[in-house]
Amino acid sequence: MPVLEIIAVLVSILGVWLTAQRRMLCWPANLLGCILYFKLFLDARLYADMVLQVLFGASILYGWVAWARSKTQTGKTRSGVGESKTVEVRPLPLAHALGWLVAGALGGLVIGWFTSHYTDAALPWMDAMLSSFSLVAQVWTARRQAANWLLWIAVDVIYVGMFVYKALWPTAGLYAAMVVLAAIGYRRWRADHARSTHMHHDQQGNA
Repeated sequence: MPVLEIIAVLVSILGVWLTAQRRMLCWPANLLGCILYFKLFLDARLYADMVLQVLFGASILYGWVAWARSKTQTGKTRSGVGESKTVEVRPLPLAHALGWLVAGALGGLVIGWFTSHYTDAALPWMDAMLSSFSLVAQVWTARRQAANWLLWIAVDVIYVGMFVYKALWPTAGLYAAMVVLAAIGYRRWRADHARSTHMHHDQQGNA
């Protein structure tokens, strides 16, 4: 069992848990996980996932800045103990969700065609589709939209099977654990969004 894979698993679990808690420390943890998995996927010839780590790195930096701005704005406009530690959850309109999912499918087709024709990728089409939809989920996470967890659940379930096939057992276990963490994250984000919406309505009613 490679030491690199074990470390990557532990760092990634920490990153997902911190994301579910909406803590700013999730971003440096997730960035470190990207770096570790870039090397791991390179060794496993999962090139789409390897390139995905670079794109994840860019989206992580974007999310880091976006969350920091949101937290600052929340601190300026609201009062309350502990609110400065987390960021607000935003809704994802259905039309926007469908648009992103179509973009994810098209991206998967493009990546799959390229990797199947020009690389020795082990599972080019599956790897490409999972990579593309993972990037969509990461963007939704950066935009603080609770639906990101539902997409992560769907993607991670399929990832478990792929990593079992590639005999990356610790990583398969990681993705199985992330399915559970994603379910917890979705429930927590939805509950916090409902509570925030209720408080906002109460404030408007008292104004």
